[in-house]
Amino acid sequence: MDEFELIRRYFASQSMRRNDVRLGIGDDAAILQVPAGQELVASVDSLLAGVHFPTDLPAQAIGHRALAVNLSDLAAMGAEPAWALLALSLPQADLDWIQEFAHGFLALATRYQVALVGGNLARGPLNIAVTVHGFVPTGQALTRKGARAGDQVFVSGWLGDAAAGLRHLQAHTLATAADSGVQRFCFPEPRIHAGLALRGIASAAIDISDGLAADLGHLLEASGVGAQLEVGQLPLSASLLQHATREQAINLALSGGDDYELCFSVPRERMILLESRQHEFGCPVTRIGEITAAKTLQCLRNDRTEWPLRATGYQHF
Repeated sequence: MDEFELIRRYFASQSMRRNDVRLGIGDDAAILQVPAGQELVASVDSLLAGVHFPTDLPAQAIGHRALAVNLSDLAAMGAEPAWALLALSLPQADLDWIQEFAHGFLALATRYQVALVGGNLARGPLNIAVTVHGFVPTGQALTRKGARAGDQVFVSGWLGDAAAGLRHLQAHTLATAADSGVQRFCFPEPRIHAGLALRGIASAAIDISDGLAADLGHLLEASGVGAQLEVGQLPLSASLLQHATREQAINLALSGGDDYELCFSVPRERMILLESRQHEFGCPVTRIGEITAAKTLQCLRNDRTEWPLRATGYQHF
């Protein structure tokens, strides 16, 4: 079976249809139409075996993660997902693997009404590159720049579970479908609904991929501000605290990465509006600190003593 038949069988035939896709899979390029009054938001990311996921991770989880980490970027911009491009290289045409990968990718795409509109399939080391596109009303996109002193800092969901899950996978302990940390790593949930609800509320936002300390640091740098982060307020799941001490859990939340939650700042005058929209988020939202004028990130215990950051987060180089 050649690459064109693989694309037709496992990807083109199962991709959802959208009215704004004038021409999708099957030509040299896609023809897409951006709705009036909307701006196009685009993001691209690649996943490498052994770098972004264990080489023996199930194909369905790899497919889900490949799209989820990109949708998380759209969520952080307050964008509604629309289209995706997939470039996939494989060492061999393993039909079972391809079918499971496609199932994981397209199941998530269907949930968020994302049409797969093109890409490439080739022989080579396992490498996955995904480009996603979404829409946001003109002038309403969330960015990393905009936080001001006095704004309150929030995060969605829970932190640290995915990093703990990855450690379990690497150590081959508790690496079962029933372990919530492993599930959080294998099947991260992009916070699309939260991102949409934050339009007009958040002054700045970012998704947490490399660890809260690192990614909040990017937001602070872009905004030209600092923050005081209250480690006692970090949302830690009961499951995480069953497998780790509180100190270990806090360190995982601060620098473990792979959470794909949103971190965002909210001006005090918009706090009531935030509370009124929390039912739209689809997940808990927790206040964890405050933006300051000093251009540093302080992590503080409940007694206001400083929590030492042992690591800021994942770095490729």
